[in-house]
Amino acid sequence: MQRNDAVFVISVAARLVGMHANTLRKYENEALLRPARTSGNLRLYSNDDIARLRQIKILSEEHGVNVAGIRLALHVAQEVRRLRDDIVQDQALSQKVPEQQRNMTARLERILDQLELDS
Repeated sequence: MQRNDAVFVISVAARLVGMHANTLRKYENEALLRPARTSGNLRLYSNDDIARLRQIKILSEEHGVNVAGIRLALHVAQEVRRLRDDIVQDQALSQKVPEQQRNMTARLERILDQLELDS
């Protein structure tokens, strides 16, 4: 099973996170999450959905954050993750550049050496 496979029906998802099924429906109506749907229109929740619901529960119950605040907090967290991933990718690219420059310099030197031998 993949991390994001939607396999949990609403009653199981609600039990896993310690919430009422109506609360999950409310959060869906508030666009805090979008569970998958079966062809019969049943909601199916993934492990990622469960993790998100746990985050929502912590923000709501432990920190007293309202729905608008939860939406903002989740959005900010997503942006932070995206920026972190961009930084990691940029660091990986910046480490490759000096190596590519060395390789290019070596190739150019070999070409120059060959040209000098040919002349």
